[in-house]
Amino acid sequence: MRTPQTVVIAGAGLAGAKAAETLREEGFDGRIVLVGAEREHPYERPPLSKEFLRGEAGHEKVYVHDEGFYDAHAIELRRGAMVESVDSAGRAVVLAGGERLDYDRLLLATGARPRRLTLPGSELDGICELRTLADSDSLRAQLQRGGRVAIVGGGWIGCEVAASACSMGLDVTLIEALQLPLQRVLGPELGAFYRDLHADRGVRMMLGHGVAAFEGDGDVRAVRTADGTRVACDVALVGVGVTPRDEMADRCGIDVADGILVDEYLQASRPGVYAAGDVARAYHPLLERSVRVEHWANALNQGPAAARNMLGAAVPYDRLPYFFSDQYDVGMEYIGHAAAWDGVVIRGDLEAREFIAFWLCEGRVVAGMSVDVWDVTPDIQALIRAGMPVDSDRLADTAVALGDLLPAGARHA
Repeated sequence: MRTPQTVVIAGAGLAGAKAAETLREEGFDGRIVLVGAEREHPYERPPLSKEFLRGEAGHEKVYVHDEGFYDAHAIELRRGAMVESVDSAGRAVVLAGGERLDYDRLLLATGARPRRLTLPGSELDGICELRTLADSDSLRAQLQRGGRVAIVGGGWIGCEVAASACSMGLDVTLIEALQLPLQRVLGPELGAFYRDLHADRGVRMMLGHGVAAFEGDGDVRAVRTADGTRVACDVALVGVGVTPRDEMADRCGIDVADGILVDEYLQASRPGVYAAGDVARAYHPLLERSVRVEHWANALNQGPAAARNMLGAAVPYDRLPYFFSDQYDVGMEYIGHAAAWDGVVIRGDLEAREFIAFWLCEGRVVAGMSVDVWDVTPDIQALIRAGMPVDSDRLADTAVALGDLLPAGARHA
């Protein structure tokens, strides 16, 4: 395959920026055009709900590269621009302003957008979402005024913002329709752990409460739940998940299904078109199914993998999903993909908040989460990749080294 002369990257987030960097590292000397809707340089999102939101880190700490990187590496960074359509037969994209860019390879890294609630009062000022740097700037300014914050949604964003707001001295109420925060991802045992973590810090946990409306006169002043309970607030954050920005691809005949469908090489249904990051639903060789992963590490690693495959590497992307979360002084790392499980094993002290949780399916470890226990991710990954049943009692026994549970030769696979 000839080296492509022009690569267009639609989406200037972490996945797109790291793909552009990797193309240069791999020796590609053609044209690279990195197209981003925001006017900011590419940045990383995890700090937006944590240290950046709390004012502990400035803008320069969240950028993927320093400001001079793109010019120094001859990467055309088009800020405030969007790819509006793809002509896959003619190998060209059209930008929103009408400019046509020919490409040899195209990477779609368009990310995701927050789900919005269409409820009475949704138009009131002071109702926030958190996805972009500008969102975090705006929310921080409101939180710094103090007062009461209502958080709608008990997922990762909701929980991390609750921790940050509480640490900033605000009166925090978290409203979640399910019986526990993070219940869909972690199940009841670990959902209860995070419920208690927040309740112990003074967050009011309104669990099992759907939201019916926002109330106020111009500015939001309360969230009203489905049972009529009124939660007074000065600011409300809605964090109820995201949806992939795959509509442009769908319009242009690229296969989508809750994300852009790609194979194990991250190639989409049209020749020369690839996808990476939050928007990509990629076939995973180890999991033997297509998954869409909305976390930082996926964007960090999938963008470079797509770049190498655009240059002909033909290497399957088989990294296990990984993410982390810091809430108060409790840190965690999660690796694997527990779409379903039939048991959870706790290794360590749940009450002391130092433990590893393992999700098992038919006796095999499918995911693991370490809470304030460090340097164990390689062994957890190896247990998952081994795909063999493990003894639950030995798995729970801290006197048994995790490496001793692995088949011979599988340690740190």
